[in-house]
Amino acid sequence: MSSNVHVPVLLGPVLEGLDIKADGLYVDGTFGRGGHSKAILAALDAGGQLIAIDRDPHAVASVSTSLINDPRFEIVGGEFAELATIIGERGQSGQVNGLLFDLGVSSPQLDEAERGFSFLRNGPLDMRMDPDSGVTAADWLQTVKEKELRSIIKKFGEERYAARIARAVVTKRENAAIETTGQLAEIVASVVPAHTRKRHPATKTFQAIRLFINNELGQLEAALAQSIDVLQLGGRLCVISFHSLEDRIVKRFMRNASRESEQYRGMPEVPEEFRPKLALIGKAISATVEEIEANVRARSARLRIAERL
Repeated sequence: MSSNVHVPVLLGPVLEGLDIKADGLYVDGTFGRGGHSKAILAALDAGGQLIAIDRDPHAVASVSTSLINDPRFEIVGGEFAELATIIGERGQSGQVNGLLFDLGVSSPQLDEAERGFSFLRNGPLDMRMDPDSGVTAADWLQTVKEKELRSIIKKFGEERYAARIARAVVTKRENAAIETTGQLAEIVASVVPAHTRKRHPATKTFQAIRLFINNELGQLEAALAQSIDVLQLGGRLCVISFHSLEDRIVKRFMRNASRESEQYRGMPEVPEEFRPKLALIGKAISATVEEIEANVRARSARLRIAERL
């Protein structure tokens, strides 16, 4: 399959997990190129509604005319960490039947060299989800202290050779700015031992810098916390993650929200505000062999589902 064809990951399990009601209100918190959104809309009747959110103006601009002209659909340019505000402004807090977060970068973002997300395509070292906001990865790398860079690569990339990579970056920038994805990838490859390379040696470093530049884990934690108030009773929360850092956050949030507050755990009478807010729906779902063969991006995807109590 061509890499520039967008294929929504775990589409069948997502639609089943959302338990779509034809006249319900649904939120796609990470629109991307709209694969999941289109499938959700197809399951709704004239009384249904879908609100899609994306911080990437390129994603918002990519929305097809057919979606824009669909009265059941609305696209909002913004961060999914603003979920409660976006839904609250529409007077729909506590009314959402289903909420989807498909985390990480989209295939088009990776395929567009000028976005600077991929070490496989040489381009400006940008990495911002919103190119109109924040600092580029290149500008940040030019000033970040070695100790901080080492910490970020280790924490967000879980990179064993974080210290070597940080030292190499700082040494290199003393002579010339690191301005392209190709330059950064070469620096990383020069210090990561060849015998340890199951994947491209820059994979974890690029992940770490991207997560940091976009505050992706902080955004995720904020959006998850807000999902409780946004969902109606019986509403479903579906989250697709692509690496262990994201999945741990999602797993911990759903687990904790599915239990009584610790001080009341095991007691016969629990005040309402301290009762479980979510019920876990099954175990984490991974892609089938067939889906992975058709869409390699699905290889590391994990879907977790919970229902609002």
